[in-house]
Amino acid sequence: MAKSASTPVPPAQDPSPVADFENALGQLEALVERMEGGELSLEESLGAYERGVGLYRRCRQALEEAEQRVRLLSDPAAPERSQPFGGEQVDDPDA
Repeated sequence: MAKSASTPVPPAQDPSPVADFENALGQLEALVERMEGGELSLEESLGAYERGVGLYRRCRQALEEAEQRVRLLSDPAAPERSQPFGGEQVDDPDA
């Protein structure tokens, strides 16, 4: 039996946090739209809610990873000294 020549399949790579965020957010938005439509049974709604919580967590994790990357890029020597995002207030005892 002859051995067929095939191109090697590269190993599956994890999607980037940005791509994962975009994908999860799109799925979450579609899921919310379906739930708001009012056509789902109670059981389907519970399943959709459970799936939505998982998608929310994926989005949150991707955002946290992106924030950490920005902090590392801002000050690679000391990312812990970088300023928080989102208008978070930093307690300043000298203020």
